[in-house]
Amino acid sequence: MAMPKELTKQELSALREQFPILQQEVNGKPLVYLDNAATSQKPKAVIERLKRYYLEDNANIHRGVHALSQRATDDYEASRAKVASFIGAKDPGEIVFTRGATESINLVASSLAQSTLQAGDTVLVTEMEHHANIVPWQLLRDRIGIKLATVRVSDSGELDEEDFYLKLESEKPKLVSFVHVSNSLGVINPAKKLISAAHCEGIPVLLDACQSIPHFPVDVQELDCDWLVFSGHKLFGPTGIGVLYGKKDILNSMPPYQGGGDMIESVSFEKTVYKNAPERFEAGTPHIAGAIGLAAAIEFLESMDREALLAHETRLLEAATKGLQTVPGLRIIGESDNKASVISFVMDAAHPHDVASFLDAAGIAIRSGHHCTQPLMIRLGLPGTARASFSIYNTLDEVDALVEELVRIQKFFA
Repeated sequence: MAMPKELTKQELSALREQFPILQQEVNGKPLVYLDNAATSQKPKAVIERLKRYYLEDNANIHRGVHALSQRATDDYEASRAKVASFIGAKDPGEIVFTRGATESINLVASSLAQSTLQAGDTVLVTEMEHHANIVPWQLLRDRIGIKLATVRVSDSGELDEEDFYLKLESEKPKLVSFVHVSNSLGVINPAKKLISAAHCEGIPVLLDACQSIPHFPVDVQELDCDWLVFSGHKLFGPTGIGVLYGKKDILNSMPPYQGGGDMIESVSFEKTVYKNAPERFEAGTPHIAGAIGLAAAIEFLESMDREALLAHETRLLEAATKGLQTVPGLRIIGESDNKASVISFVMDAAHPHDVASFLDAAGIAIRSGHHCTQPLMIRLGLPGTARASFSIYNTLDEVDALVEELVRIQKFFA
Protein backbone atom coordinates (compact mmCIF):
# COMPACT_ATOMS: atom_id res chain seq x y z
CA MET A 1 0.00 0.00 0.00
CA ALA A 2 1.47 3.34 -1.05
CA MET A 3 2.23 5.82 1.69
CA PRO A 4 0.23 9.06 1.43
CA LYS A 5 2.10 12.05 0.17
CA GLU A 6 3.28 14.43 2.89
CA LEU A 7 3.44 18.20 2.66
CA THR A 8 6.77 19.61 1.55
CA LYS A 9 8.31 22.51 3.48
CA GLN A 10 7.40 24.80 0.61
CA GLU A 11 3.78 23.61 0.58
CA LEU A 12 3.49 24.02 4.34
CA SER A 13 5.02 27.50 4.19
CA ALA A 14 2.58 28.51 1.45
CA LEU A 15 -0.30 27.04 3.45
CA ARG A 16 0.66 29.02 6.56
CA GLU A 17 0.72 32.22 4.52
CA GLN A 18 -2.99 31.70 3.89
CA PHE A 19 -3.65 32.31 7.61
CA PRO A 20 -2.85 35.95 8.41
CA ILE A 21 -3.20 35.57 12.18
CA LEU A 22 -0.26 33.15 12.28
CA GLN A 23 2.14 35.88 11.18
CA GLN A 24 1.95 37.77 14.48
CA GLU A 25 4.02 37.67 17.65
CA VAL A 26 2.66 37.12 21.15
CA ASN A 27 4.70 38.32 24.12
CA GLY A 28 7.56 39.01 21.76
CA LYS A 29 7.60 35.45 20.42
CA PRO A 30 6.22 33.99 17.17
CA LEU A 31 2.70 32.76 17.74
CA VAL A 32 2.47 28.98 18.08
CA TYR A 33 -1.25 28.24 17.94
CA LEU A 34 -2.01 24.80 19.41
CA ASP A 35 -5.62 25.32 20.49
CA ASN A 36 -7.29 24.08 17.33
CA ALA A 37 -9.73 21.77 19.11
CA ALA A 38 -11.29 24.91 20.62
CA THR A 39 -11.38 26.79 17.31
CA SER A 40 -9.36 26.88 14.12
CA GLN A 41 -7.84 29.92 12.50
CA LYS A 42 -9.35 31.36 9.31
CA PRO A 43 -7.74 31.43 5.86
CA LYS A 44 -7.73 34.45 3.59
CA ALA A 45 -10.28 32.74 1.33
CA VAL A 46 -12.87 32.75 4.14
CA ILE A 47 -12.05 36.26 5.32
CA GLU A 48 -12.27 37.64 1.77
CA ARG A 49 -15.52 35.78 1.07
CA LEU A 50 -17.13 37.27 4.17
CA LYS A 51 -15.85 40.69 3.19
CA ARG A 52 -17.26 40.33 -0.32
CA TYR A 53 -20.67 39.29 0.99
CA TYR A 54 -20.95 42.36 3.19
CA LEU A 55 -19.54 44.68 0.54
CA GLU A 56 -21.61 43.43 -2.40
CA ASP A 57 -24.44 41.05 -1.52
CA ASN A 58 -25.73 41.83 1.97
CA ALA A 59 -29.51 41.31 2.04
CA ASN A 60 -32.10 39.11 3.67
CA ILE A 61 -32.85 35.83 1.94
CA HIS A 62 -35.93 34.00 0.56
CA ARG A 63 -38.24 36.98 0.95
CA GLY A 64 -37.07 39.50 -1.61
CA VAL A 65 -37.39 39.80 -5.38
CA HIS A 66 -34.65 42.40 -5.71
CA ALA A 67 -31.20 41.53 -7.02
CA LEU A 68 -29.32 41.63 -3.72
CA SER A 69 -31.82 39.35 -2.01
CA GLN A 70 -31.76 36.88 -4.86
CA ARG A 71 -27.97 36.81 -4.92
CA ALA A 72 -27.81 36.29 -1.16
CA THR A 73 -30.45 33.55 -1.39
CA ASP A 74 -28.58 31.79 -4.18
CA ASP A 75 -25.32 31.92 -2.23
CA TYR A 76 -26.97 30.71 0.97
CA GLU A 77 -28.62 27.74 -0.72
CA ALA A 78 -25.44 26.97 -2.67
CA SER A 79 -23.67 26.84 0.69
CA ARG A 80 -26.21 24.31 1.91
CA ALA A 81 -25.55 22.20 -1.20
CA LYS A 82 -21.78 22.49 -0.61
CA VAL A 83 -22.12 21.20 2.95
CA ALA A 84 -24.35 18.35 1.79
CA SER A 85 -21.81 17.29 -0.82
CA PHE A 86 -18.93 17.60 1.67
CA ILE A 87 -20.44 15.12 4.13
CA GLY A 88 -22.04 12.83 1.56
CA ALA A 89 -25.68 13.72 2.25
CA LYS A 90 -28.21 12.59 -0.34
CA ASP A 91 -29.99 15.94 -0.54
CA PRO A 92 -29.29 19.56 0.47
CA GLY A 93 -32.64 19.41 2.27
CA GLU A 94 -30.95 17.22 4.87
CA ILE A 95 -28.76 20.14 5.99
CA VAL A 96 -30.04 22.54 8.65
CA PHE A 97 -27.95 25.59 9.48
CA THR A 98 -27.71 26.36 13.20
CA ARG A 99 -25.49 28.49 15.46
CA GLY A 100 -23.23 25.51 16.12
CA ALA A 101 -23.13 21.89 17.21
CA THR A 102 -24.50 22.83 20.63
CA GLU A 103 -27.65 24.30 19.12
CA SER A 104 -27.90 21.36 16.71
CA ILE A 105 -28.05 18.88 19.60
CA ASN A 106 -30.47 21.08 21.52
CA LEU A 107 -32.66 21.27 18.41
CA VAL A 108 -32.87 17.48 18.17
CA ALA A 109 -33.45 17.08 21.91
CA SER A 110 -36.16 19.73 22.07
CA SER A 111 -37.94 18.46 18.98
CA LEU A 112 -37.90 14.83 20.10
CA ALA A 113 -39.24 15.89 23.50
CA GLN A 114 -42.37 17.08 21.64
CA SER A 115 -42.77 13.91 19.63
CA THR A 116 -40.76 10.73 20.20
CA LEU A 117 -39.31 10.82 23.72
CA GLN A 118 -41.53 10.27 26.74
CA ALA A 119 -41.15 9.92 30.49
CA GLY A 120 -39.15 6.80 31.31
CA ASP A 121 -37.40 6.62 27.93
CA THR A 122 -33.61 6.32 28.01
CA VAL A 123 -30.98 8.26 26.05
CA LEU A 124 -27.58 6.58 25.96
CA VAL A 125 -24.38 8.68 25.87
CA THR A 126 -20.77 8.00 26.86
CA GLU A 127 -18.53 9.21 29.67
CA MET A 128 -16.36 11.08 27.17
CA GLU A 129 -19.06 13.44 25.89
CA HIS A 130 -18.73 17.20 25.67
CA HIS A 131 -21.18 18.98 27.95
CA ALA A 132 -23.13 19.92 24.82
CA ASN A 133 -24.08 16.25 24.48
CA ILE A 134 -24.97 15.83 28.14
CA VAL A 135 -26.77 18.95 29.37
CA PRO A 136 -29.52 19.00 26.69
CA TRP A 137 -30.54 15.48 27.70
CA GLN A 138 -30.42 16.41 31.39
CA LEU A 139 -32.78 19.28 30.61
CA LEU A 140 -35.17 16.74 29.08
CA ARG A 141 -34.76 14.54 32.14
CA ASP A 142 -35.87 17.44 34.31
CA ARG A 143 -38.61 18.56 31.90
CA ILE A 144 -40.28 15.34 30.77
CA GLY A 145 -38.70 12.60 32.88
CA ILE A 146 -36.40 10.75 30.48
CA LYS A 147 -33.46 8.77 31.84
CA LEU A 148 -29.82 9.24 30.92
CA ALA A 149 -27.53 6.20 30.77
CA THR A 150 -23.78 6.25 30.15
CA VAL A 151 -21.22 3.98 28.54
CA ARG A 152 -17.99 3.56 30.50
CA VAL A 153 -14.59 4.82 29.44
CA SER A 154 -11.53 2.70 30.28
CA ASP A 155 -8.59 3.87 32.38
CA SER A 156 -6.70 4.45 29.12
CA GLY A 157 -9.42 6.82 27.91
CA GLU A 158 -10.97 4.50 25.34
CA LEU A 159 -14.65 3.71 25.01
CA ASP A 160 -15.59 0.38 26.58
CA GLU A 161 -17.22 -1.21 23.54
CA GLU A 162 -18.43 -4.23 25.49
CA ASP A 163 -20.24 -1.92 27.90
CA PHE A 164 -21.79 -0.12 24.91
CA TYR A 165 -23.29 -3.36 23.60
CA LEU A 166 -24.45 -4.37 27.08
CA LYS A 167 -26.14 -1.00 27.59
CA LEU A 168 -27.96 -1.32 24.26
CA GLU A 169 -29.50 -4.51 25.59
CA SER A 170 -29.97 -3.67 29.26
CA GLU A 171 -31.06 -0.02 28.99
CA LYS A 172 -33.05 -0.38 25.76
CA PRO A 173 -32.47 3.28 24.86
CA LYS A 174 -34.74 5.19 22.51
CA LEU A 175 -31.74 7.19 21.27
CA VAL A 176 -27.95 6.85 21.24
CA SER A 177 -25.84 10.03 21.05
CA PHE A 178 -22.05 9.93 21.11
CA VAL A 179 -18.91 11.74 20.05
CA HIS A 180 -16.91 10.65 17.00
CA VAL A 181 -13.60 12.01 18.33
CA SER A 182 -13.03 13.03 21.95
CA ASN A 183 -12.27 16.74 22.18
CA SER A 184 -10.28 16.13 25.39
CA LEU A 185 -8.27 13.05 24.49
CA GLY A 186 -8.39 12.80 20.69
CA VAL A 187 -9.61 9.19 20.86
CA ILE A 188 -11.43 8.14 17.68
CA ASN A 189 -14.50 6.03 18.37
CA PRO A 190 -15.48 3.24 15.92
CA ALA A 191 -18.56 5.17 14.84
CA LYS A 192 -19.71 2.98 11.97
CA LYS A 193 -19.51 -0.16 14.10
CA LEU A 194 -21.38 1.40 17.02
CA ILE A 195 -24.07 2.91 14.80
CA SER A 196 -24.62 -0.45 13.11
CA ALA A 197 -25.00 -2.16 16.49
CA ALA A 198 -27.57 0.42 17.60
CA HIS A 199 -29.49 0.10 14.34
CA CYS A 200 -29.64 -3.68 14.79
CA GLU A 201 -31.69 -2.92 17.90
CA GLY A 202 -33.80 -0.37 16.04
CA ILE A 203 -32.23 2.59 17.85
CA PRO A 204 -31.47 5.87 16.02
CA VAL A 205 -28.08 7.53 16.50
CA LEU A 206 -26.83 11.11 16.72
CA LEU A 207 -23.11 11.59 16.04
CA ASP A 208 -21.09 14.59 17.29
CA ALA A 209 -18.52 15.11 14.52
CA CYS A 210 -17.03 18.41 15.69
CA GLN A 211 -13.54 16.97 16.13
CA SER A 212 -13.55 14.51 13.23
CA ILE A 213 -14.71 16.61 10.27
CA PRO A 214 -11.74 19.04 10.41
CA HIS A 215 -9.25 16.19 10.24
CA PHE A 216 -10.54 13.41 7.99
CA PRO A 217 -13.42 12.76 5.57
CA VAL A 218 -16.77 11.95 7.16
CA ASP A 219 -19.52 10.43 5.00
CA VAL A 220 -22.98 10.29 6.56
CA GLN A 221 -24.22 7.64 4.16
CA GLU A 222 -21.27 5.37 4.85
CA LEU A 223 -21.69 5.85 8.60
CA ASP A 224 -25.50 5.61 8.29
CA CYS A 225 -26.00 7.97 11.23
CA ASP A 226 -29.48 9.40 11.66
CA TRP A 227 -28.23 12.83 12.72
CA LEU A 228 -24.78 14.40 12.62
CA VAL A 229 -23.68 17.73 14.06
CA PHE A 230 -20.62 19.94 13.72
CA SER A 231 -19.52 23.57 14.13
CA GLY A 232 -18.10 25.68 11.32
CA HIS A 233 -15.55 27.51 13.45
CA LYS A 234 -13.55 24.33 14.02
CA LEU A 235 -13.42 23.78 10.25
CA PHE A 236 -11.71 27.07 9.30
CA GLY A 237 -15.12 28.73 9.00
CA PRO A 238 -16.75 31.62 10.87
CA THR A 239 -18.06 31.47 14.41
CA GLY A 240 -21.80 31.27 14.97
CA ILE A 241 -22.54 28.81 12.16
CA GLY A 242 -23.14 25.11 12.62
CA VAL A 243 -24.75 22.18 10.89
CA LEU A 244 -27.36 19.63 11.73
CA TYR A 245 -27.56 16.79 9.22
CA GLY A 246 -30.59 14.53 9.48
CA LYS A 247 -32.08 11.88 7.26
CA LYS A 248 -34.83 13.60 5.35
CA ASP A 249 -37.73 11.46 6.54
CA ILE A 250 -36.61 11.87 10.13
CA LEU A 251 -36.28 15.65 9.87
CA ASN A 252 -39.71 15.96 8.29
CA SER A 253 -41.22 13.90 11.13
CA MET A 254 -39.79 16.26 13.78
CA PRO A 255 -41.78 19.28 15.02
CA PRO A 256 -40.14 22.71 14.86
CA TYR A 257 -37.61 23.81 17.45
CA GLN A 258 -38.46 27.53 17.23
CA GLY A 259 -41.22 29.55 15.63
CA GLY A 260 -40.98 32.65 13.50
CA GLY A 261 -40.66 33.91 9.98
CA ASP A 262 -39.50 31.84 7.00
CA MET A 263 -40.30 28.45 8.55
CA ILE A 264 -44.01 28.58 7.74
CA GLU A 265 -46.26 27.91 4.77
CA SER A 266 -49.12 29.92 6.24
CA VAL A 267 -50.14 31.58 9.50
CA SER A 268 -53.53 32.50 10.93
CA PHE A 269 -54.63 32.99 14.51
CA GLU A 270 -56.28 29.59 14.28
CA LYS A 271 -53.49 27.56 12.73
CA THR A 272 -49.94 27.61 11.41
CA VAL A 273 -48.72 25.26 8.69
CA TYR A 274 -44.98 24.61 8.77
CA LYS A 275 -42.63 24.09 5.87
CA ASN A 276 -40.74 20.84 5.45
CA ALA A 277 -37.13 20.51 6.54
CA PRO A 278 -34.77 22.24 6.47
CA GLU A 279 -36.75 25.49 6.47
CA ARG A 280 -38.96 24.46 9.39
CA PHE A 281 -35.89 24.51 11.62
CA GLU A 282 -34.51 27.86 10.46
CA ALA A 283 -36.86 30.41 12.00
CA GLY A 284 -36.01 34.05 11.46
CA THR A 285 -33.05 35.54 9.64
CA PRO A 286 -30.22 32.96 9.68
CA HIS A 287 -26.49 33.59 9.82
CA ILE A 288 -26.30 34.14 6.07
CA ALA A 289 -22.70 35.31 6.03
CA GLY A 290 -21.71 32.42 8.31
CA ALA A 291 -23.16 29.83 5.94
CA ILE A 292 -21.42 31.43 2.97
CA GLY A 293 -18.17 31.59 4.93
CA LEU A 294 -18.50 27.93 5.88
CA ALA A 295 -18.88 26.99 2.22
CA ALA A 296 -15.72 28.99 1.47
CA ALA A 297 -13.89 27.09 4.22
CA ILE A 298 -14.98 23.77 2.72
CA GLU A 299 -13.87 24.88 -0.73
CA PHE A 300 -10.51 25.88 0.75
CA LEU A 301 -10.10 22.47 2.37
CA GLU A 302 -11.24 20.61 -0.75
CA SER A 303 -8.67 22.47 -2.85
CA MET A 304 -5.89 20.54 -1.08
CA ASP A 305 -4.83 16.92 -0.84
CA ARG A 306 -6.63 15.76 2.29
CA GLU A 307 -4.58 12.58 2.52
CA ALA A 308 -1.42 14.67 2.62
CA LEU A 309 -2.95 16.94 5.26
CA LEU A 310 -3.93 13.95 7.39
CA ALA A 311 -0.44 12.46 7.02
CA HIS A 312 1.01 15.80 8.15
CA GLU A 313 -1.24 15.98 11.21
CA THR A 314 -0.42 12.36 12.08
CA ARG A 315 3.27 13.17 11.92
CA LEU A 316 2.74 16.16 14.23
CA LEU A 317 0.88 14.01 16.77
CA GLU A 318 3.55 11.31 16.65
CA ALA A 319 6.30 13.87 17.15
CA ALA A 320 4.45 15.52 20.02
CA THR A 321 3.81 12.18 21.69
CA LYS A 322 7.46 11.18 21.49
CA GLY A 323 8.59 14.61 22.63
CA LEU A 324 6.26 14.82 25.61
CA GLN A 325 7.31 11.35 26.72
CA THR A 326 10.83 12.73 27.27
CA VAL A 327 9.68 15.43 29.73
CA PRO A 328 10.24 14.28 33.35
CA GLY A 329 7.09 14.15 35.45
CA LEU A 330 4.75 14.53 32.47
CA ARG A 331 1.98 12.00 31.84
CA ILE A 332 -0.03 11.80 28.63
CA ILE A 333 -3.75 11.21 29.23
CA GLY A 334 -5.42 8.98 26.67
CA GLU A 335 -3.28 6.10 25.48
CA SER A 336 -5.26 4.92 22.48
CA ASP A 337 -3.37 4.12 19.29
CA ASN A 338 -6.31 5.48 17.29
CA LYS A 339 -6.28 9.24 17.85
CA ALA A 340 -6.82 12.48 16.00
CA SER A 341 -4.40 15.36 16.51
CA VAL A 342 -5.16 16.12 20.16
CA ILE A 343 -2.83 15.37 23.06
CA SER A 344 -3.77 15.91 26.71
CA PHE A 345 -1.27 15.76 29.54
CA VAL A 346 -0.62 16.57 33.17
CA MET A 347 2.62 17.48 34.92
CA ASP A 348 3.52 16.43 38.45
CA ALA A 349 5.22 19.74 39.11
CA ALA A 350 2.61 22.20 37.80
CA HIS A 351 -1.15 22.70 37.55
CA PRO A 352 -2.53 22.69 33.98
CA HIS A 353 -3.46 26.39 34.25
CA ASP A 354 0.10 27.26 35.28
CA VAL A 355 1.43 25.23 32.37
CA ALA A 356 -0.81 27.12 29.95
CA SER A 357 0.17 30.50 31.44
CA PHE A 358 3.89 29.78 31.18
CA LEU A 359 3.47 28.57 27.61
CA ASP A 360 1.52 31.72 26.72
CA ALA A 361 4.46 33.79 27.94
CA ALA A 362 6.49 31.97 25.30
CA GLY A 363 3.88 32.67 22.60
CA ILE A 364 2.42 29.15 22.67
CA ALA A 365 -1.37 28.86 22.87
CA ILE A 366 -2.83 25.69 24.37
CA ARG A 367 -5.97 24.94 26.39
CA SER A 368 -6.14 24.00 30.07
CA GLY A 369 -8.99 22.83 32.28
CA HIS A 370 -11.71 20.23 31.93
CA HIS A 371 -12.42 21.09 28.26
CA CYS A 372 -16.19 20.94 28.84
CA THR A 373 -15.84 17.25 29.74
CA GLN A 374 -16.10 17.30 33.52
CA PRO A 375 -17.63 13.80 33.78
CA LEU A 376 -14.65 12.41 31.85
CA MET A 377 -12.19 14.21 34.12
CA ILE A 378 -14.02 12.84 37.17
CA ARG A 379 -13.86 9.34 35.65
CA LEU A 380 -10.10 9.70 35.13
CA GLY A 381 -9.56 11.23 38.58
CA LEU A 382 -8.23 14.53 37.24
CA PRO A 383 -9.14 18.19 37.91
CA GLY A 384 -8.26 18.90 34.29
CA THR A 385 -5.46 18.60 31.77
CA ALA A 386 -3.29 20.72 29.54
CA ARG A 387 -4.24 20.09 25.91
CA ALA A 388 -2.34 20.76 22.70
CA SER A 389 -4.30 20.29 19.50
CA PHE A 390 -2.87 20.47 16.00
CA SER A 391 -4.11 21.55 12.61
CA ILE A 392 -2.92 21.52 9.04
CA TYR A 393 -0.86 24.70 9.44
CA ASN A 394 1.20 23.60 12.45
CA THR A 395 4.86 22.58 12.05
CA LEU A 396 7.36 20.20 13.56
CA ASP A 397 9.34 23.23 14.71
CA GLU A 398 6.30 24.30 16.73
CA VAL A 399 6.13 20.85 18.30
CA ASP A 400 9.80 21.18 19.25
CA ALA A 401 9.11 24.61 20.76
CA LEU A 402 6.29 23.12 22.86
CA VAL A 403 8.51 20.33 24.18
CA GLU A 404 11.38 22.71 24.95
CA GLU A 405 9.12 25.01 26.94
CA LEU A 406 7.60 22.10 28.85
CA VAL A 407 11.10 21.00 29.88
CA ARG A 408 11.77 24.55 31.13
CA ILE A 409 8.47 24.55 33.05
CA GLN A 410 9.33 21.25 34.68
CA LYS A 411 12.71 22.54 35.78
CA PHE A 412 11.21 25.79 37.09
CA PHE A 413 8.56 24.13 39.24
CA ALA A 414 10.76 21.24 40.30
